[in-house]
Amino acid sequence: MIKKILIANRGEIALRIIRTCKELGIQTVAVYSTADVHSLHVRFADEAVCIGPPEVSESYLNIPRIIAAAEITDADAIHPGYGFLAENAEFAEICNDSNIIFIGPSPEMITAMGDKLEARINMQKIGVPIVPGTLEPVKDLDTAKKVAEEIGYPIFLKAAGGGGGKGMRAIYSVEQLENQFYSVMHEAKSAFGNDNLYIEKFFEKPRHIEIQIIGDKHGNICHVGERDCSIQRKHQKLIEETPSPFINEEIRQKIAETAIKVAKSINYYSAGTVEFLVDENRNFYFLEMNTRIQVEHPITEAVTGLDFIKEQIKVAEGEKLPKRKFKFEGHSIECRINAEDPEKNFMPSVGFITTFHAPGGYRIRLDSHCYSGYTIPKYYDSLIGKLIVKGETRDEAIRRMLRALDEFIIEGIKTTIPFHMKILRDKRFIENNYDTNLIDNNFNFND
Repeated sequence: MIKKILIANRGEIALRIIRTCKELGIQTVAVYSTADVHSLHVRFADEAVCIGPPEVSESYLNIPRIIAAAEITDADAIHPGYGFLAENAEFAEICNDSNIIFIGPSPEMITAMGDKLEARINMQKIGVPIVPGTLEPVKDLDTAKKVAEEIGYPIFLKAAGGGGGKGMRAIYSVEQLENQFYSVMHEAKSAFGNDNLYIEKFFEKPRHIEIQIIGDKHGNICHVGERDCSIQRKHQKLIEETPSPFINEEIRQKIAETAIKVAKSINYYSAGTVEFLVDENRNFYFLEMNTRIQVEHPITEAVTGLDFIKEQIKVAEGEKLPKRKFKFEGHSIECRINAEDPEKNFMPSVGFITTFHAPGGYRIRLDSHCYSGYTIPKYYDSLIGKLIVKGETRDEAIRRMLRALDEFIIEGIKTTIPFHMKILRDKRFIENNYDTNLIDNNFNFND
């Protein structure tokens, strides 16, 4: 049994993991940079270790310092959360070599899905539909031009080692390809240490649907429903909901069965998410598999009653998943609240929070590490928190979210709360008449 977990992360996800650990009677260790000394995850962990200055390369991405923190505190397990080292196979392997349980999949599983191009090849081999495109790295502009001409514009230029919306560019013409190809290659090299690019067909009006799966170390894998993540800005998810209002029961069953097939192909265990692109005719195509807990996991928890962090810990301890059929009740929506100014093209808004009043009431959940008097540091992503609501129906969930957003008062900095309210009141969102391009192409906050 795991007795002490070090959380190799920060912010809301670190605090969320600490909460489950406390309920399980497991001791916790927070690691933090000097910029995060006043963050709530540091306050509520049983122990806290400073691992360096604000720069992530010297703190949250510094594997030797994190392992050292685990060793000096006698932590027997590490939970990576999402982002940072969560999908770093080398980190998972070093944990194993140090006799520290990595709460996540094996290094081999992370590697198998970490290279998006390799994953595409493997999915095609097992008969999983993939977005039309290349199965080999596109190394030069001339090759890219030929492929683009064969597939037809628009295309997607993607980094093979990419993730989180980085290293991606929609290309609509040969002129744009000429201007963007090498800059995307450089971006991929800088972000992922891998400049391999591949090309996919760009669908004009897709939906982004993902399937939550969980597996154990005994070969059992099940799906836990889908999430619709189609409200995005520059490939970053803003609003997620479950169940998806776009797909019917037949497609829901087929896409879930395909996700399980993907996971079984690598004998996957722990929590993971298989992501799909769904076109206007509801044909679905494999995009990628995220071998970690997702930012948006709370909405699945809301409609199932599961605690996914608890499930991850049980799997890491070697427990078998119980045989069960999940009950999906109601509709849940999550809004990612960011410290950004939507009136100024989402410019980051760092600084001192003078007022922080969290919404409350029936079926309202807020995952946040912020509070009145907290200073948003400039070194990390802009996520302030995740607001999650549940309703009996989608309409009720939308109304409840609007009420909760109206109650959510944050002063001293700018936030995306007004932007979320505008989306939720938009006729296209209410009537489920939108796609992943709604924000980037058709939505002006200042209108």
